[in-house]
Amino acid sequence: MFELKPLNRDAIPAALEKATHYRLLNEPGAAESICLDILKIEPDNQRGLVTLLLAMTDRLAKGYSVGDTQIQEVLGRLRDEYQRTYYTGLVWERRAKARLAKGSPGSHFAAYDWFREAMEWFEKAESIRPAGNDDAILRWNSCARIIMSNNLVPRTEEYAEQFLE
Repeated sequence: MFELKPLNRDAIPAALEKATHYRLLNEPGAAESICLDILKIEPDNQRGLVTLLLAMTDRLAKGYSVGDTQIQEVLGRLRDEYQRTYYTGLVWERRAKARLAKGSPGSHFAAYDWFREAMEWFEKAESIRPAGNDDAILRWNSCARIIMSNNLVPRTEEYAEQFLE
């Protein structure tokens, strides 16, 4: 097929900016491709890994299938425990939002479970957060508001039967 052309190491800072720009333009595929080029040259580039992870989870909202194995591999490469914990919560939150947007029967049960999983990760991140960083609290509150505003509830047998009738 094709042999991909390598990125010049000096171009990495500009490429990172471009990847962020493409994410803001709602083009996660382009951002992901740029991050893969960056990580080919600098496999441990933490900003590149975070941007790649965010681009991958941006794709969830667009209905793309994003493999758990890929996401876990990127999360595992993050060196900072706080970042690994925080971004794990973010992955669960974005999965929950994508599931809720589907609106299929029973999807709100899964969304509730996934929002709660995200909230647990955000609580773990909160306990190890750097001074002055309340991002995990902001995310936890966001998940709680989505659960409350959508009247999401945990799956129970009797409620599920009522819902599916």
